[in-house]
Amino acid sequence: MLTIGQLAAYAGVTVRAVRHYHQIGLLPEPERDASGYRRYGATAVVALIRIRTLADAGVPLSRIGPMLDADPATFAATVAGIDRHLRDEIARLERSRHRVALLVAGDSLALPPEVVGYLGRLREIGISERMVEAERSGWILVAARWPEEVSAWMPGKLAELEDPRVVRMYQLMSDVFDGDEADDPRLKEIADIMAELAEQADAAGQLDMGEPTGDDLPFDLIDALADEADPRIERMRELLRERGWARWTRWERLPE
Repeated sequence: MLTIGQLAAYAGVTVRAVRHYHQIGLLPEPERDASGYRRYGATAVVALIRIRTLADAGVPLSRIGPMLDADPATFAATVAGIDRHLRDEIARLERSRHRVALLVAGDSLALPPEVVGYLGRLREIGISERMVEAERSGWILVAARWPEEVSAWMPGKLAELEDPRVVRMYQLMSDVFDGDEADDPRLKEIADIMAELAEQADAAGQLDMGEPTGDDLPFDLIDALADEADPRIERMRELLRERGWARWTRWERLPE
C-alpha cells in the first residue's frame, strides 16, 4: 500500500496533480487508515498511469473519465474525435504563428506583396516614414475591402510615381506634415498639384481609377484616418475646394 507521495512518484506525476484528480472525480480518494493516512493500492496506480498517459497525449481532463470505462470501440471513436480536434487546433496555431510572424514583418502586416513593393518605392523617392505609415494604413483599409483587386492596382500606382509632379507632391507632403507649422504655405502648392492631377484624370475619364463603384466606405475611412492624424488636413480640404475639388482620396468635382 502506497502513500500519496509514493503513488505520485511511481506514476510520474506530482502530489498536487493527484489531489486535483481527486477533486474533479477522476481518481477515487481512499479512506484514511487507522494511522490517519490515505493508502493506495495497485488499482489506483494503474488508474493514475492511464490518466497521466491520456493527459500527456493532450486529452482534456473532462474527456478522460468516460474514456477510462469505455469499451474498445467507444474508446477508439473518442480518440479519433480528439485527434481531429488536435489537428484543427494545430492548424489554428499555425495560422496564429503566421500572423505573429507578420507582426515583426513591418509593411507585410495585412498587406499583399505588391503593396509592400509600392511602399518600398515611396521610400526610394524620399518619402518620410510618417507619410509611408499613412499610406500603409490607407492601403490596409482598401485591401481589407477589396483583397482580390488591390494587387492589380499597384502597377498603375507605381506608374504614377514616374510623374515628377506626383513625386514633388509626396515630397512636399512629407516635409509639411513632418513639421509643425499650422498653415504652411507649401500646402497651396500641394493643392495645386492635386487639382492639376485631378483635371488630367477627369480629361482622360479616369476619375474612378478603376476602383469598384458603389462603395465609398473605404474612402470615407481613409479621409477619417487623415483627419485623425493631422489637423492640417482640413486646411488641405479648404484649398482643394477653392480649386473645385471635394476630396483627393477619390476625386470628386464640386458642382459649378
